Amino acid sequence: MKVLIIGSGGREHALLKKVVVSPKVKKIYCVPGSSALEETAECVFIPPDNIGMLVDFAKHHKIDLTIVGPELPLTKGIVDAFEAEQLKIFGPSRDASQLEGSKVFCKQFCQRHGIPTAGYREFEDFASAKEYLLSGLGYPVVIKTDGLAAGKGVSIVQGPDEGLKIINDMMVYEKFGEAGRRIIVEEFLRGAEASFIVVTDGSRFVSFPAAQDHKAVFDGDVGPNTGGMGAYAPARVFDEKIRQQVIATIIQPTIDGMRKDNKPYVGFLYAGLMILPNGTAKLLEYNCRMGDPEAEVLLPLLKSDFIELIEHALSGKLGGYEPQFESSSAVCVVMASGGYPGHFKKGLRITGLESVVDPLVTVFHSGTKQTGNGYVTVGGRVLTVSALGHDLPAAIDRAYGAVSHISWDGVHYRKDIGKKGM
Repeated sequence: MKVLIIGSGGREHALLKKVVVSPKVKKIYCVPGSSALEETAECVFIPPDNIGMLVDFAKHHKIDLTIVGPELPLTKGIVDAFEAEQLKIFGPSRDASQLEGSKVFCKQFCQRHGIPTAGYREFEDFASAKEYLLSGLGYPVVIKTDGLAAGKGVSIVQGPDEGLKIINDMMVYEKFGEAGRRIIVEEFLRGAEASFIVVTDGSRFVSFPAAQDHKAVFDGDVGPNTGGMGAYAPARVFDEKIRQQVIATIIQPTIDGMRKDNKPYVGFLYAGLMILPNGTAKLLEYNCRMGDPEAEVLLPLLKSDFIELIEHALSGKLGGYEPQFESSSAVCVVMASGGYPGHFKKGLRITGLESVVDPLVTVFHSGTKQTGNGYVTVGGRVLTVSALGHDLPAAIDRAYGAVSHISWDGVHYRKDIGKKGM
């Protein structure tokens, strides 16, 4: 089997690590890939949102299965284009991907199908949004861009002055481009966040263990949101009672609702959840792909053949299929460039990678490039160091032990990943 993986970051590196060990796979391509992915796969530079070129590549190279990592090509309709050419591809259609591609679409869908989520208002003009923020509503509130903003279009706002600055950036100065021309102002929910990711065939699903992401850039969940600074799994806050409630009130109604709305959903479905103090869960957001950094803890826990799992989903045969997972805990720590998620330097030489030799540790590359002098930094999130352990403290110690060997000028990482689960 020839497999094509679309993407270039840590999530795609984790996907590649699972694909390469499948006995079903003989050849792997990555588009656009990276220096690190090129150690295992043949990388070809095609922009991941150039759907026509990707279709042509898959046809020319007789690709048997394409796995899409990032959300952008999904929301641009890559699955529709591939399926129109009878090319097998894993991911939701353009219509189904609106669950992530538009916060307004997701909220309206939840209202229509009775899925518990935070209350909200949507706005398409600055004046109306400003009037609402000054209307005496209770703070804090959450302001979100309607469209995709690489995980950075969400702000928790403590008062009207801060809120006005945020919507000014989004709607007037267009900090996030077209994504911020429409926004939602959402009720702030208190509790513990969790990520629950399933694979669905459009009717049935199988689930990964729940994870907890750490989105804020600094320890103690302080500072601006990022694409994610680390994660651990299984998440302690997500017990069996909550799992059953989430399945009954959020996951299955979403899969059923998409099918009823003529937008059948096949692929990874990622529910970002808030576990409330009363022990119930509400949906914060949906993502239409495997999370990052969640992929770097969940995929290492998967014992079953990943390709076999995808084939069951694509053939509509998940009923009765039960993937197997390690009984271990997993922790990953994102090592980022100093200044991220703001301005940061590139081209800084990374040292110590060769010192990480523990077989239970994997270093996934998110923003690196191979040069004659070794790897250098080219992104905000540079490396994700993932470790397994017989329990959470062991996994944390192993991950940070590996992190301590790796360095570059200005490297930044959180020191508290996984402590929420202790």
